[in-house]
Amino acid sequence: MDAHAKPETAAIPHGGDISRAEAQYGPHPQGWLDLSTGINPNPYPIGDIDAQAYSRLPLKKSIDDLRQAAMDYYGAPSPDNIVAAPGTQALIQWLPRLRGPSRVAVVGPTYAEHARSWRSCGHTVSEIADLEQADGSFDVVVAVNPNNPDGRRHAPETLLDLHRRLATTGGCLVVDEAFADMTPGLSLSSHCRADGLIVLKSYGKFFGLAGLRLGFALTGAAFGGRLTEALGPWAFSEPAAIIAAKSFRDGEWIARTRKNLIEGRQRLEALLGDHGLDTVGGTGLFTLAQSARAPDLHAHLASHGIWTRVFPENPAWIRFGHPGKAPDWGRLSEAFGRW
Repeated sequence: MDAHAKPETAAIPHGGDISRAEAQYGPHPQGWLDLSTGINPNPYPIGDIDAQAYSRLPLKKSIDDLRQAAMDYYGAPSPDNIVAAPGTQALIQWLPRLRGPSRVAVVGPTYAEHARSWRSCGHTVSEIADLEQADGSFDVVVAVNPNNPDGRRHAPETLLDLHRRLATTGGCLVVDEAFADMTPGLSLSSHCRADGLIVLKSYGKFFGLAGLRLGFALTGAAFGGRLTEALGPWAFSEPAAIIAAKSFRDGEWIARTRKNLIEGRQRLEALLGDHGLDTVGGTGLFTLAQSARAPDLHAHLASHGIWTRVFPENPAWIRFGHPGKAPDWGRLSEAFGRW
């Protein structure tokens, strides 16, 4: 990488910051209902955690147990293919630092931090519209599957074929599967022993515990060792390791949650359709809708204390996270009824 490359300083707007909503619209008597993210609104019930877990560094046995549980849940070949980190955002920022100057293609529009991170480290970044444009001129290709914000999906076979082509020249495929918990059949987790394949997994979205700051890279053992060394010791907390390992093994909760999220998405799409919005994409954790009046709808919902996600680069888009509890569904329905 270019040692003189300067990081981009302009902040990229993301969902989930209610302080921005309050700064623009003020506090709301009922509190703000945040639908601007793709985080499960009904998080995993962590239960009682030994208080000592909060006062010690993560134990080796806890780290090993977490990697084993993650391997089983994601279907990775071995615990040696699992790298745990303080969220996938940290991994997105570290990957460009572990590779020399490269020509990078990011399939977009997508999560903007990917292109930003590679560009900030001195790599040459092109944003392409489709995997078919990922020809031999690129050393690294980044794809989000399912995509954020539109839920677009890439067939695993297509991605694996691209990986094989990249690997012949020492290239690398990065697949961000932050929203793939609902569609495990899309995942390349079982192939992550191969060199030049890096699969990113977000823990906090599906399990609804984004505040734990935990994510995973699934990759070959050699590169995984370099990434682990770069992250340094104690890259995540003991409570995070304990809670995540427990949740990965809770098959009953996982199955019930997938079912509930599918039903929630269907309910939300029906509500949007009843009020003239076209659903244009999404996953089990968010729905992307389209309307010429999307900016007005965003402002209207904000006046009712409901925060959604809009996209300046595509003003017709508005994205909804899924309400979790009956009162939240009631608030959203009532606000739509007044639009």
